[in-house]
Amino acid sequence: MLSKERMKSAMMLRAPDRVPVMCQLAIGHYFLHAGMTATDIWYRSESFSGALVKMQQRYHFDGILVNLPGREPDYESYIQRIEQTDGESTLTWKNGNYTAFPIDDLPHYYQADGARYFPTFDELDPEKLFYVEPWDLTDITYPYTWGFETEPRPFDDFFPDYHFETIRKVLATAGDDVSVHSEIFSPWSQFLELLNYENALMAIFDDPGKVRACLERLTQGAIDLAIKQASLGVDAVLISSAFAGAGFISTQHYREFVLPYEKKIISEVRKQCAIPVYTHTCGSIGDRLNLMVETGTNGIDTLDPPPIGTVDLEEAKQHLQGKTFIKGNIDPVNTLLYGSLDDIRKDVAWRIEIGKQDGGYILSTACSVAPSTPPENIELLHELVEEFGRY
Repeated sequence: MLSKERMKSAMMLRAPDRVPVMCQLAIGHYFLHAGMTATDIWYRSESFSGALVKMQQRYHFDGILVNLPGREPDYESYIQRIEQTDGESTLTWKNGNYTAFPIDDLPHYYQADGARYFPTFDELDPEKLFYVEPWDLTDITYPYTWGFETEPRPFDDFFPDYHFETIRKVLATAGDDVSVHSEIFSPWSQFLELLNYENALMAIFDDPGKVRACLERLTQGAIDLAIKQASLGVDAVLISSAFAGAGFISTQHYREFVLPYEKKIISEVRKQCAIPVYTHTCGSIGDRLNLMVETGTNGIDTLDPPPIGTVDLEEAKQHLQGKTFIKGNIDPVNTLLYGSLDDIRKDVAWRIEIGKQDGGYILSTACSVAPSTPPENIELLHELVEEFGRY
């Protein structure tokens, strides 16, 4: 069975020939192990797409998640200078602002005075919102502009064509064998990224009505992006909803500020596209799996186990069987980063045995593979699904 067929079978809640394996790698892992400069990976669509395919092939993953947007081809025309210190880079732009590149972590865009820009909640006009892409060249802007553009784009032509270039390149180079997934940010994640986390969380108490109006607008942009991605030929769309676990909001607030908007996205995408839509929520989600199912999601990604989360795989498997596929549950820190090969073998073999029952399981780390995780630890996952994951 080809990887794409294997992934499709699992996402359709069936049993393929074996358990598929597909992990999301931290951006810093690509910086350290893809054999390319961090700036090239971050700023060039062809470099990031190449890194995605290279690491998928190295680790024998059955799928690829394209989790950065395509980049403006002439970004270099905005650079004033590049400085290197101890392997880290700083790009100073012609507008005086700069981007700091750690050697193994996400870069961030700063104002000339060293501050990061976020609008205030009072400034926001919901009618001026459509979609927020926190990994754009200049991070957060409001009203939202792409890269160094000075004017917002009309909502009926909001996403520049280059935004989809990485997806196109991965689809062209990965081959028909591999399952390729795209990513959109949930309205709730967009809202938290837009205001910065503390201010966004305070807003739901200060003016919940205005928050809901903002989320409605951001839902429309997320639907538009997901449908455009699906039209390119991806095999699934992932809703990144990282800030919807118990570490951020209660189940009551989840029901009010997350569930209805993700449900609308999934419903609208399904009306037009015959591909799975699934949800990434990390951290403590053991108390809201039923609410996640209410969104209509095809699958739940991460399922962080204790101590980094609250999901017991056996309980989750019983609760979600026949409702959604599940992906994850390997502790990326205590098991994959710090564990010995023998520790990983024992831990992962147990999870495969539980997860594979009656199909619908994709082996993965609970959240992103840490930047400094030894490659041989990740390579072991494919060996383990071959040994223990056969149906």
